[in-house]
Amino acid sequence: MCQRCDYEMLLESAGLGSTPSRLQVLEIIGNSTSPLSAQEIFSTLERTMQVNRVTLYRTLDLLVEHKLVERITAGDRSFRYGLAENSNHPRHHHFFCTLCGAMECLNPHSISLDLESFHATFPALIEKVELRLDGVCINCLRHQRTRPSHDLASSSKPG
Repeated sequence: MCQRCDYEMLLESAGLGSTPSRLQVLEIIGNSTSPLSAQEIFSTLERTMQVNRVTLYRTLDLLVEHKLVERITAGDRSFRYGLAENSNHPRHHHFFCTLCGAMECLNPHSISLDLESFHATFPALIEKVELRLDGVCINCLRHQRTRPSHDLASSSKPG
């Protein structure tokens, strides 16, 4: 949860008006501890205001286009949304659990990329770097350890 972000100011600095739906969507994303799916945003949003899914997707597209929000690919071929890099939120990578579908933000210093060396061998304009680690989260690992061994043999990744 971010207590440091002024979401109205972020919208204004991106040249966007601060409509109630834009502000709410940005607050929901910014106040989450992990990237959210559009469905999770929609479910949270409809608790406080009436909005349809088309409006939500247009709002998300607009926030992504103005670099306030990042669209993050998940290992289940869907997207999650998180705050884009800003003065309160450094660029960071993500972990996706292939069993439960949870996505977590990783510490910005846990993985480093040497883009300068990369650029020396591949001279192109890099606009976005998205690194996602896929695996099994600690909660799923704990859950597997508490299940009888015959249950473990039958559990597998969803197809």
